[in-house]
Amino acid sequence: MLLRLSKKEMSAIEAVLDVALHGGGALVQSADITERQGIPPRYLEPILQRLGRAGILVGIRGPSGGYRLALERRRITLWDLVIAARAGDNEDARAQKVGTPGPVLQAVLSDLEDQLKKTLQSVTIEDLCWKMKGEKIARARRARPDFAI
Repeated sequence: MLLRLSKKEMSAIEAVLDVALHGGGALVQSADITERQGIPPRYLEPILQRLGRAGILVGIRGPSGGYRLALERRRITLWDLVIAARAGDNEDARAQKVGTPGPVLQAVLSDLEDQLKKTLQSVTIEDLCWKMKGEKIARARRARPDFAI
């Protein structure tokens, strides 16, 4: 069941969003992602590799290497990132952790999972970038003192 995103899935979303916001065509180093997002390097690197294998990121090796988006921000959905983060994970192990609900509860949970999947398929990295920029502008406006008398 997907009812909530795992730490790995959330980290994949945060990493790609970080690259989208800070890349601007330039490479973003994993150390910078680690610092900004608070994701430990040993945890982040395998996620970045999965995102690369999924064709979402392009990784360049070397001292001046890093990551950039392989696709336009508007073409990367949150569902793409969840699927990439899960690649190679054992779905049976995930199901065993949750347990097997009865048929009525199974139907409800299945409907909820379908709704969450549709939502994740409809939200792109571009959407999140615009939302973040809008919130920064709104925060900056609220933070400005008003000197009107």
